[in-house]
Amino acid sequence: MDTVTYQGLTFEPYITRQQIAEQVQRVAHEIERDSTGDNPLFLCVLNGAFMFAADLFRACRLPKAEITFIRFKSYEGTSSTGNVQQVMGLVEDIKGRDVIIIEDIVDTGVTAHQLRQLLLEREPRSVKMATLLFKPGSLTMGTPPEYVGFEIPSKFIIGYGLDLDGQARNLSDIYVVKSE
Repeated sequence: MDTVTYQGLTFEPYITRQQIAEQVQRVAHEIERDSTGDNPLFLCVLNGAFMFAADLFRACRLPKAEITFIRFKSYEGTSSTGNVQQVMGLVEDIKGRDVIIIEDIVDTGVTAHQLRQLLLEREPRSVKMATLLFKPGSLTMGTPPEYVGFEIPSKFIIGYGLDLDGQARNLSDIYVVKSE
């Protein structure tokens, strides 16, 4: 894996697609282990989590599972704005259902916390979160996700769905901004 450049920033390889695949399988097994088996709803937070959601949903052997999508926006460039905007909402009835939120990354926890609160108002049986990446050192609000692929330091990353102003989502591996 070589370095890549986007918007004048150089990124170096950080997590390979093989490492990602291994963690996706592990997280899927944890979700299966904890599942009640009663029609869980996977809720993919777009746009960043779409690759992780697709891989995780396929890896979970839960025959009655369903998937749907929601979209929030809180980033501009390399940093969070602190302002979470719902762009596309949830239309499914989740009352009495187990909901598994699928996130690409939990950073400050602001979006995750607000999403949990919105979902709890709709009376699901349970709400749990699966994230590919978690920055525990950046968490300022809410609780840590129940399912975590990788814990990482507070550095900016791209690839495997994560972007820089819409670019780099299509990289199969994850890259971190290169320290100067």
